[in-house]
Amino acid sequence: MKGVPLPQRRVEALLAEADVRPGGERDWDLQVHDRRLYARLLARGSLGLGESYMDGWWDARALDELMVRLLRAGLDRRVHGIGEIRDVLLARLANPQSLRRSREVARRHYDLGNDLYAAMLGRRMVYSCGYWRQAADLDAAQEAKLDLVCRKLRLRPGMRVLDIGCGWGEALEYAARRYGIEGVGVTISAEQAAHARRLCAGLPVEIRLQDYRELDEPFDAVFSIGMFEHVGVRNYREYFEVVRRCLVARADAEPGLFLLHSIGGNVSVRRTDPWIARYIFPNSMLPSAAQVTAACEGLFVIEDWHNFGADYDRTLQAWRDNVEAAWERLDARYDERFRRMWRFYLAGAMATFRCRRSQLWQIVLSPHGVPGGYLAPR
Repeated sequence: MKGVPLPQRRVEALLAEADVRPGGERDWDLQVHDRRLYARLLARGSLGLGESYMDGWWDARALDELMVRLLRAGLDRRVHGIGEIRDVLLARLANPQSLRRSREVARRHYDLGNDLYAAMLGRRMVYSCGYWRQAADLDAAQEAKLDLVCRKLRLRPGMRVLDIGCGWGEALEYAARRYGIEGVGVTISAEQAAHARRLCAGLPVEIRLQDYRELDEPFDAVFSIGMFEHVGVRNYREYFEVVRRCLVARADAEPGLFLLHSIGGNVSVRRTDPWIARYIFPNSMLPSAAQVTAACEGLFVIEDWHNFGADYDRTLQAWRDNVEAAWERLDARYDERFRRMWRFYLAGAMATFRCRRSQLWQIVLSPHGVPGGYLAPR
């Protein structure tokens, strides 16, 4: 090792703990194209890892498998960039998901372009985990997930249903056509709202460009699919209070059910990964089970808690295959740096679910408890 710079020796020693060899021949081995990489990784941690990949400083044939090995070795918890200190202080002193700041994620992520998401997500533009229990492909897995949500909520014709964070409208469109409901969907993304209105045209579905905190009207059932990750721990209690007042507002009916579909983490945190925060989901964070239960205490009875997080790895692989096949026909604004950013995002997400660092929860809650108990479909 004589003559090898100290940053390189340090990084190579860490990578060895993850069974990763720079310049190695295995699919997950890291191929270094710029020797400045080693110092950048030590100085900037996960942010440096992602940014250097975007800049073309390194590659790996199996990017997801490389990330799996880094996470299993816990290297992300041992190498921290100086910028993370600022992120920690901001998360403790401010509310990154305030009403004023909440729309930033729509502007920077969900409004990137419906063409990108249509190419990646498949026949149904559903940007959340599919349910692969009996599904053989992505489209079937997404339809199975939507049907699972409807069955868990016991939807019936004529029910008035709220979708918090309705995305491109697929869940409400499915519930209206298959279960005969009337629906209201709220989103903070203008691109999503426009698409959802076209999709649901002719159905008893209203799509609003609205923040969840502005809701105060009666519904027979409520669901939220893949939106809670943007709420933030400072707002969890208010979020559940909003849902509860919408469910108990009807004097002529028993309070209905609420289904929360969300990615969750194994430990309680107050912020997300620095690279994810800067390039993919600003002002986001994953809830823990402890944070969810504390926030809904006294407001809801937890009727069912279903974890099918392993299905997200398979969903992400399908998204990756779709978008890789589509790059050449997509708009030129998705340039090479954007493509590398997107690859890193999808591979990192695959790795967190494959390592079981992240989970996918469907939680069914009722305001007072279902008389006689609740039997959850699977």
